Amino acid sequence: MLRHLHSLRLMRRDKGWIPCLLEEAENERMHLITFFEIRQPSVIFRSLVLLAQGIFFNFYFIAYLLWPKACHAFVGYLEEEAVRTYTHALRDIDEGKLWVGTPAPSIAQQYWGLKPEATMRDVILCVRADEACHSHVNHTLKAVKATDANPFSLGKAQLP
Repeated sequence: MLRHLHSLRLMRRDKGWIPCLLEEAENERMHLITFFEIRQPSVIFRSLVLLAQGIFFNFYFIAYLLWPKACHAFVGYLEEEAVRTYTHALRDIDEGKLWVGTPAPSIAQQYWGLKPEATMRDVILCVRADEACHSHVNHTLKAVKATDANPFSLGKAQLP
């Protein structure tokens, strides 16, 4: 958000950071929407998610102002844990403990381009791959100066 406001204020591009970070945020939003479609959480649960987001956002915003590299490292490590969690979920699916034969939600089929016969296992594979990419992006961004071009900006043919 700060990068966006800074870019608007200076009336110049931000070297590819904004599209990359927006893409990360949109992808995480789709993970949340996908799992909300499966679970259909109550108003209480949704309220708790909203409260947690409000608290976390404010702390993260202040932390990002002070220590952006540490924040990217923190998110990178969170994403690594997400990859482990989804790997465990895949094992549970394969062992018949979780989502046995559960079809993929239509929103997941549309977002990840899954076939109509896709299952939750296919969704988890897609989400785990996304989380691995998010981890790589954030661990890379922690090492890049804020004034440098984003190595993941649009048009790059090779990932760092």
